[in-house]
Amino acid sequence: MICHCKQVSYGDVEKALHQIDHFDDVLKAFDEVQKITHCSTGCGGCHDKILDAISEIMMG
Repeated sequence: MICHCKQVSYGDVEKALHQIDHFDDVLKAFDEVQKITHCSTGCGGCHDKILDAISEIMMG
């Protein structure tokens, strides 16, 4: 689990990214992933972990 408050896994982040038509900016992708999964809307402790996961997925 990357986001324990909202029970969002790495796989959930990956699925959310694949729902986005085009992404080339990590912060914009984060906003979209957050809208889809509601990650990092609880305590916010997972913010950096979510950004790292998005970066890793985007880099392939």
